[in-house]
Amino acid sequence: MLVTTFQKNFQYYKFCLYGFLKNLRFFEPFLLLFLIDKGTSFTEIGLLIGLRQIIIIVSEIPSGIIADAIGRRRTLASSFVFYIFSFLIFFFADGFYVYIIAMLFFAGGDAVRTGVHKAMIFEYLTLKGWEKQKTAYYGHTRGWSQAGTAISSLLAGVFVFFSGEFRYIFLLSVVPYLIDLVLILSYPKELEGRMKAQSTTFKQKITEVMRAFWLSVRSAAMLKAMTNNAVHSAYYTSVKDYLQAILQSLALALPLYFFFDQKQQTALVVGIGYFFVYMATSMMARRSGKFAKRFSDLSKPLNFTLLAGLIAGIISGIFYQSGFFMVAALFFVLILLIENIRKPIGIVYVAELTDEKAMASVLSTESQASSLFAAVFAPCIGFLADQYGLGAGLLIFTSVLLALMPVYWVSRLQKDRA
Repeated sequence: MLVTTFQKNFQYYKFCLYGFLKNLRFFEPFLLLFLIDKGTSFTEIGLLIGLRQIIIIVSEIPSGIIADAIGRRRTLASSFVFYIFSFLIFFFADGFYVYIIAMLFFAGGDAVRTGVHKAMIFEYLTLKGWEKQKTAYYGHTRGWSQAGTAISSLLAGVFVFFSGEFRYIFLLSVVPYLIDLVLILSYPKELEGRMKAQSTTFKQKITEVMRAFWLSVRSAAMLKAMTNNAVHSAYYTSVKDYLQAILQSLALALPLYFFFDQKQQTALVVGIGYFFVYMATSMMARRSGKFAKRFSDLSKPLNFTLLAGLIAGIISGIFYQSGFFMVAALFFVLILLIENIRKPIGIVYVAELTDEKAMASVLSTESQASSLFAAVFAPCIGFLADQYGLGAGLLIFTSVLLALMPVYWVSRLQKDRA
């Protein structure tokens, strides 16, 4: 008899703990500030972000082959080894070229990890006969991930506040990742998946990617939809870490210098600020469906949110350049909120234009397009920030994207797929 409800058993709590520990990235709210503190320019930071995105694109192609060859548990465990090496290199490093090596390991971890744990959860539900509970079960585990993200911001802020150093948060990040590494290896062997060493070759993977690319570009509607999604996601990826610099400027402008030094002021504002930002982005993602229902067609919220996100970036740049850091921070946070509410809508819109047989390939190509755009956007924004200041750089680059909006303005979905 098929069981229709899931149980919160030991494995359920393992899945939840994995997500919680994975998101204890204590360095994340302070990464840009750490690099600036080490004398890294905005251009170099942009190049590091761009490099990370390129490595993810390149690594995603053979990562499926690796999972087939060594199994899901070992693949996921290897990603945490990459991350830990990255954290240790960042901790000991002091120079742009060493940061490149650290970012290579970090991007490798991201590329190998993506989607593997979700596949293990769904495999477990299938084995238990709980397939109908996928949304609820995954939602529960994801909730723990979101909690980890919010809590890590507060803990990182506290740690920087008392230590007075940014680099130690990389060392602190090693601890939850080591625990997660051991946790993954303790998963049941039946979640390993079928190991198929000879089933997929690198040539076949390349063929799949090229096929998905052709399916994407042969239709003008599909090309616009993917570009619409990719532009805002890439913009978000390229600028999101600059919130740290804006919050730092806000912190140093507050009359707290009688009580705390500059590092403590920054730790206080950034830690608390990111806690509330992550709580808000989590809420936006959950309400994406309700937001989309307010419109008669998915093209409307996609165009509206893209326009709103770019305008928010321009306004943030203007206020930052004028010294109104609080207002600049609020509009910058709006960019982050908009990305989380529009991303599910964009995926559904692309899915509606796609033949089901090519769904996975096209969605994968859409993700890679976003990474490719980010690899271009990030160094450009960094260069402009170095030349004209962060506010002006943000204003100039975002204005260019806004002027190009007719290129990626999507149309109403037709009943027959393009």
